[in-house]
Parts: sequence; structure tokens; C-alpha cells
Amino acid sequence: MKTAFATGASSGFGRAICRSLIGKGYRVIGGARRMDKLRALEAELGVNFIPLALDVTDPMSLETAVEQIRDASLQIDLLVNNAGLALGVDRAQASSAENWQRMIDTNITGLAMVTHKILPQMVEADSGMIINIGSIAGTYPYPGGNVYGASKAFVRQFSLNLRADLAGTRVRVSNIEPGLCSGTDFSMVRLNGDLDAVQALYRDVQALLPEDIAATVAWIAEQPAHVNINTVEIMPVAQSSAALNVVRNLPPC
Repeated sequence: MKTAFATGASSGFGRAICRSLIGKGYRVIGGARRMDKLRALEAELGVNFIPLALDVTDPMSLETAVEQIRDASLQIDLLVNNAGLALGVDRAQASSAENWQRMIDTNITGLAMVTHKILPQMVEADSGMIINIGSIAGTYPYPGGNVYGASKAFVRQFSLNLRADLAGTRVRVSNIEPGLCSGTDFSMVRLNGDLDAVQALYRDVQALLPEDIAATVAWIAEQPAHVNINTVEIMPVAQSSAALNVVRNLPPC
């Protein structure tokens, strides 16, 4: 039985990914801070789901989690770096430095450090796959995206650079870049619990669902061993890229 390790497993994309991979016959280690939600998922999914307390921004938490995986003699065949968040939609000049730091700690440092812990055993086994969950925000800038978008651009480039470093091995790396997606805590967290703003964001739009992203993860994982899916950009039909912004009537420089 193959073993997958998914971060951010307690809700949203992570929870749907765990369900999907269990359905595909994986043993799944689900890492997250909220153990109560992981225990509920364990009750639903059964013995092939292993809940693991993990805060990717805390080096001690990560070290303890990795030691528990080692102690259980589990070889990670698939790492899904899903843990991430966005905080705020303010323009850069009005943004919270604390929010910026937390996004960097989670989306960049946390993802990189989890990868750093798991990758060597994949290389040693000459087998394995890493799927990073990025975002279209890493490609398409928008007002208020500032550090969040930059963090997801890191995920895209980090994924490609891992592929360059892993040339000559059978370890594969993919990056999934979702667009507008409902059914997660993402916007509630980003908008600081403002339910009206969240509902307005998704009103009259058929957005992606966590199950769509989970199905994409499963599809990538099912590809033959000689196939690497570098990047998947996925948007709902209702969303597309916009024209470049032009500001008129600015005073001459």
C-alpha cells in the first residue's frame, strides 16, 4: 500500500484530498493543527487515515511529526504540500506586517521545510512524488494580492527548481494552481470572518470545489511513472484573466 502525506488536512482542499486518496487505495497521513477535526476525519475514513499534529510554521512541531513518521517506518510515496492561507485584501501600503509574515511563514517557509524533511528519503528510494498546491495568484497579479500572490509565485518556481535538481532521479514534482474555489475556509480566514463579504465573493458564481482539486491530485498521482505533470492551472468556467489595468488622468510625471 502506498503512503501519502498531506498537510493542511483538517478542512477544505486537504480534507477532500485525504478522502480522494483513501478512495484510491492510499494510506494517508493527514497533518494539521486542529486535531479535533483530524480525529473526526479518522472516524470517517478508518484505519488507513493517520492523524498527525502538525503546524508547518513551527520547526519543533515539524520535527516531532517527521519523527513520528519515521518511528512508524512509513515511506512517503506522495507528499501533498497543501497547507497555506491568505490574510487580508488591503493594498500593500495599508497591509498588516503581521499578516505578511504569517503568509510567508506558512506558504513559503512551511512548504519548503516540509519538503526539505521528506525529499531525501524519496531520493534515496529513487521513487516518490511531490504535489504542491499553488494558486493562479502566483501568475496573475491583482489589487490586494501582494504577498499572497508572491508566495504562490514562489511555490510555482520552487516546484520547477525541484524538478531541475531532481533530474536523473525518478522523483516527480507537480504544481496545481487553482482559481476561485468555494467550500473551504480560505475566504473566511482571508476576510477575517466577514460572512457577508465571503457570500458576496461567491454570489451567482459556480466556483471550483475542493473535490475538483482533490480529483486533480488523484489524476496526477495516477500518471505512469515516466510522466511528470509540471503545472496544472485550473479555473471555473466563470473565471478568466482580465485586461491589463490602465489608470487615466494621472498628473504628468
